[in-house]
Amino acid sequence: MKIPPPVAELLGIDLVSAGDGLCTMKLEAEERHANPMGTIHGGILCDLADAAMGMAFFSTLEEGETFTTLELKINYLRPFWTGTLVAHGKVVHRGKSVGMTECDVLDDQGRLIARATSTCLALRGEAAEGR
Repeated sequence: MKIPPPVAELLGIDLVSAGDGLCTMKLEAEERHANPMGTIHGGILCDLADAAMGMAFFSTLEEGETFTTLELKINYLRPFWTGTLVAHGKVVHRGKSVGMTECDVLDDQGRLIARATSTCLALRGEAAEGR
C-alpha cells in the first residue's frame, strides 16, 4: 500500500498522524475544490473522510492483510468555502474480518462540517494478493 494514498496527493490531503486505529488528515481547501455554488464539493469532503477512515483501519491490519471498503456514508452538516479542514478517523469496531470506522471533519474553529462512517473488510490470502 502506498502512503499517503495517491488520491490524497492529487487532492492535496496531508497525513498528520496514523496508528492504533486512529488517523488525522488535513486539507487546505481552495477554490479548486469548490462546487458550482462556491462551497467545497461534497466529493472532496467524502474523499478526505474516506482517506482518514481508511488509514485508521489500515493501521489495524496484520502482516499479509489488506482491506476494501464495503460501504460509505457521509452527512454534510454545514457549508465550507476555503481554509483548513481536519479529518479525525477512528476504528469503532474491528472484528476478525469486518470493521466499522467513523470520521469527523472539522474546520479550524472546531465546527463539525461533516460526519462519515464506513464498513471495511479485511482481506487475507488470495483475496489480498495484488491489492
